[in-house]
Amino acid sequence: MSASGPSSPLLIVEDDLALQKQIKWSLDRFDCVTASDRESALVQYRRHQPAVVTMDLGLPPDPDSTSEGFKLLGQLLDLDPNIKVIVLTGQNDQANALRAVAMGAYDFFAKPFEPELLGLTIDRAYRLAELQAENRRLQATHQPDALSGLITRDPEMLRVCRMIEKVASSDATVLLLGESGTGKEVLAQGLHQASKRTGKFVAINCAAIPEALLESELFGYERGAFTGATKTTLGKIETAHGGTLMLDEIGDLPHPLQAKLLRFLQERKIERIGGRQEIPVDVRVVCATHQNLQSLISEQRFREDLYYRLAEIVVNIPPLRDRQGDAVLLAHAYLRRFAADQRRGNLAFTEDALSAIESYRWPGNVRELLNIVKRAVILADGGRVSASDIGLTAVPEGSDLDDAASQWDLRRVREAAERAAVLAALSRAAGNIAKASEMLGISRPTLYDLINRLSIKQQVDS
Repeated sequence: MSASGPSSPLLIVEDDLALQKQIKWSLDRFDCVTASDRESALVQYRRHQPAVVTMDLGLPPDPDSTSEGFKLLGQLLDLDPNIKVIVLTGQNDQANALRAVAMGAYDFFAKPFEPELLGLTIDRAYRLAELQAENRRLQATHQPDALSGLITRDPEMLRVCRMIEKVASSDATVLLLGESGTGKEVLAQGLHQASKRTGKFVAINCAAIPEALLESELFGYERGAFTGATKTTLGKIETAHGGTLMLDEIGDLPHPLQAKLLRFLQERKIERIGGRQEIPVDVRVVCATHQNLQSLISEQRFREDLYYRLAEIVVNIPPLRDRQGDAVLLAHAYLRRFAADQRRGNLAFTEDALSAIESYRWPGNVRELLNIVKRAVILADGGRVSASDIGLTAVPEGSDLDDAASQWDLRRVREAAERAAVLAALSRAAGNIAKASEMLGISRPTLYDLINRLSIKQQVDS
């Protein structure tokens, strides 16, 4: 807990109003809000977002039962799995106390309790909540060193990076799914580096090699196995022994080879073409494709048993158009790289170029962006790269996407979000102000103020 105290109030849920006042008085160093039943507790939670809650299990309409209390506990934990709930129970109520802790309660106290001890427990709960929130914030911005070649600030891509980091130390087969040009090979290389495997990273594109040659490329061949086989040659699988094998565009693997690959994945042994000896191979397999393998399975173009062998860990990579801010971030990085290569170190994007980059849908993803920036560096005149230099049309002035004033004005962004939330709540509540204010976690006067300020009063059934 910081020196200035916790940033959120303490929620006290107690139906006995005299005891509620006593608890609040004994915890007067905390900013407290109170509730006397489950519904009012949920309203107070939505309004104040407390990090710590103390609650009685016996709540109306049946205070002699614990059903309402356990229902509230479950709802609070569903709303915020990190909330710290301290349950207050009867003197001989250990079974319910243990059940509450098993559900996720932070701690429990038997009535009557020592206010000093409860206060210390609340202090620890706030401190733990603060540390966990900071840890989540750091994790959200952490990118593994092994994936330092991947430039991103998008939360979903950072989640993908953390997933790659987690599975790297295992031998599980990883299936990377994403559109062409989203960076599947960069992630596969990062997975290999994070795995600390001592062998090579070997990649093969199953769609780029003719079917007649692909088997020998993968499994190798013995001398004399066919005309022209003048020496024994190792395949890609053997070459990657001790390392990682990436099978790119696995959806294009011919059906006969799918059965042979499945056998290798099951046995971890191969036979070279023309050979009779089984050769054990220790290799981590990473597959990638832009195709829908489930559709290929339904069309009987891809073996279902092979899919489940490959899909031990499935990683879905979002396209560039869905990554928040990544298009401009990558464009700046590529501009610096190619400008240095061309000895044009002072190049910079104009505002219309940045607007065009932000609004473009990037069907070719990162690969398309890289090529466009590289071409622009070569062709641009002077020290500025414009929208025409990158071959994209800026969004017309006055449109939502290119209106810089509205795009970066936090007040207008906040108003748009508030308007959407108020309209949705009023629609859900059929114009009932009381219900809408509860859903929004605000008071009715505050909701009336929002309705007037956002000029949506005429849409409310008065």
